[in-house]
Amino acid sequence: MSPLNQFKTTVLPCLTAISLSCFGLSPKTQASDLGSVVAGNNTADGSGVLVNLTTGTNNSGFGFQALHNNSTGSFNTATGAHALLSNTTGLGNTATGLTALQSNTSGSFNTATGDRALLDNTMGSNNTATGTAALAANTTGDSNTASGFRALRNNTTGSHNTATGFQALFSNTAIGDLSGEENTANGDSALYHNTTGTNNIANGFQALFYNTDGSLNTAIGSFALSKNTGSSNTAIGHAALFNKNTGDGNIALGDFAGNNLSTGDNNIYIGNRGGFGESNTIRIGFKNEFGEGQTAAYIAGISGSAIAGTAVVVNANGRLGVATSSSRFKDEIKPMDKASDAILALKPVTFRYKKEIDPDAIPQFGLVAEDVEKVNPALVVHDEQGKPFTVRYDAVNAMLLNEFLKEHRKVEALQASFAQQQKDFQATVAQQRRQIEALTAGLQKVSAQVEMSRPAPQTVVNNH
Repeated sequence: MSPLNQFKTTVLPCLTAISLSCFGLSPKTQASDLGSVVAGNNTADGSGVLVNLTTGTNNSGFGFQALHNNSTGSFNTATGAHALLSNTTGLGNTATGLTALQSNTSGSFNTATGDRALLDNTMGSNNTATGTAALAANTTGDSNTASGFRALRNNTTGSHNTATGFQALFSNTAIGDLSGEENTANGDSALYHNTTGTNNIANGFQALFYNTDGSLNTAIGSFALSKNTGSSNTAIGHAALFNKNTGDGNIALGDFAGNNLSTGDNNIYIGNRGGFGESNTIRIGFKNEFGEGQTAAYIAGISGSAIAGTAVVVNANGRLGVATSSSRFKDEIKPMDKASDAILALKPVTFRYKKEIDPDAIPQFGLVAEDVEKVNPALVVHDEQGKPFTVRYDAVNAMLLNEFLKEHRKVEALQASFAQQQKDFQATVAQQRRQIEALTAGLQKVSAQVEMSRPAPQTVVNNH
């Protein structure tokens, strides 16, 4: 017999016996170390695997100390060194990767795939972590889904969160009694800084990136609401509401929509970058200093729709509103006086709009802006190039009213003068009538006296 064969047949069995006697390994440990099927449909493969098993069934452990402390937990699968190391009573967990679900004790129905995935989870259940360090800090949070490197990395007790992408919802955690819950983040670093904000939806690269405790926000598009800390904001489009940090209830639709807004509430931007620090404003479309942008607007449901109300006006900046008449909005109020005399030089005309404006060529009545400007430039509205565009017919109407009132006052003065003259004439006639009556009475009296003083007539006796 050769020396090698003699070593195999005599020395190796002795060394094996000595090793087993020295370490005192139990039959159960020996079986798990060597890789075998353990009682209760359990499978153990690796050193220290399922060594504390008591009544747990249908568990599978592959890797150094996988499911090491499992006692009564069942239907668990651990693949990787220290995977599900601390699990004792948890059920239906699947851990694949170095230290995946290492701290889990009683949490159930968790799935961890990746190095350190759900590393600190203890009692949280129904979580799914796919990626290195995904949900690594989760302890008792439930029903979270993390897919991506360090997705939901710092979540501890938050529940019902979904993170898909590199470091999505990375900072989500708990502060005091508050914890970030019911958030959805899809995209690289989406909702990265979120801590206690709830019910947020972020889809896109760094969407809602700086949001910490803001809630009920929806960001769809890369960098959408990236700097937001407010709540109830909706941004759809690349970099929509990108610079907004504080403020609630804003809505932006379109690439870079609301991009100029830094702080403000209740704004609505559609295809418009918005203003700085404004609130309660609606902006639709844009037109820059070069005339680029929308040049026509069509809104259904207005033409032919009868409604009572106040006429809407638009200023040179495109802002819509209603012209107010309250003194609260006016300065330097004084009578118009002779300022309205200019309209007497205006020349009303009849005309038809060009076909591109009015295909039906309906007869129109009005003024020509260029002619009005020569009379009074204040009555004309100019376009972006400074050219006469339209006439302020409301101002013309006010001036017409002033001229009417001036003429009316003149008529009233004439009527008052005529009435006074008539009254004076009637008074004169009455006085003259009284004088005539007095004269008549005097004449009658004199006549009567004359008659009385006249001698009686003598009678001549005729003796013949």
